[in-house]
Amino acid sequence: MFIEQGIKKSNEFWKYILGSILIIIASTLGQLPLGVVVAFKSFKSGKTLSNTNDAINLLDSNLSLFLIMLSFVFGFFGLVLVVKYFHKQNLLDITTSRNKVDWKRVFFSFNLWAIFIVVSTFATYYFSLGELVWNFKPIPFAILFVIATLLIPFQTSVEEYVFRGYLMQGFANLAKNKWFPLVMTSLIFGSMHILNPEVDKMGYIVLVYYIGTGLFLGILTLMDEGMELSLGFHAANNLITALLVTSDWTALRTNSIFKDTSKPGGLMEIFIPVLVIYPILLFIFSKKYQWKNWKEKLTGKIVEENNIITESHV
Repeated sequence: MFIEQGIKKSNEFWKYILGSILIIIASTLGQLPLGVVVAFKSFKSGKTLSNTNDAINLLDSNLSLFLIMLSFVFGFFGLVLVVKYFHKQNLLDITTSRNKVDWKRVFFSFNLWAIFIVVSTFATYYFSLGELVWNFKPIPFAILFVIATLLIPFQTSVEEYVFRGYLMQGFANLAKNKWFPLVMTSLIFGSMHILNPEVDKMGYIVLVYYIGTGLFLGILTLMDEGMELSLGFHAANNLITALLVTSDWTALRTNSIFKDTSKPGGLMEIFIPVLVIYPILLFIFSKKYQWKNWKEKLTGKIVEENNIITESHV
């Protein structure tokens, strides 16, 4: 079983705290090039930067995307080293309970969500009354496509590995049950986005979307006994969105095909995914992969007796 793979007497919870700090340090090292370029640009232009938005606006969007994504590349390799040398595991242990990664699951999830994003975006463009405008410029978009395709999967994979893999198993070590890791990783995942420009524009209510998304991805992982579906979904969500739509008030501003000129603040955009779309997706996945025993997989207790992992359910 996936979540039990990290439960070892040698994997005390303090190791996950220290391991998380080491991963953050690796990611921070990857932010140094961004800091250097922003500082140089700021000095050269004579502009004073008061917040993250000022720093992002100072750079070309493709350069900004490249430098931001670079930190996740460092974070990914930091994660691999922590898992291998600190926890004596391999990457497969925090990826899936299967003997190898099921790439068919990854691509099915990716394609399903990518198709939804593409169809809904073009439908919005057709009916948006001018709020979604054509923004396509061939050369900047081609550069964006290369950068996004190569680097955004590092970002989404790092977030999935840290929250749905590493910390999911870490909290299971602490609580010896399923529900606590699910709730905690979802709350931390949502809180991680608190500094995003969307929060400043829409208020803390937007965290409902991020926490709900974390909960959805956690349910995918626990029900499917692996992260393949969450990896595919997250990659499609960030990559396809970066290529299709940008705006002046989101965390990533890209040379995308469309630009959203509408004002932020619609509650429908927050609650419909969490309350309507995600449940539909869970239904689709459950039918395709024949999920059963929802209560046991999401709330079951984990009992460790004589180094043998068993489960009891509430």
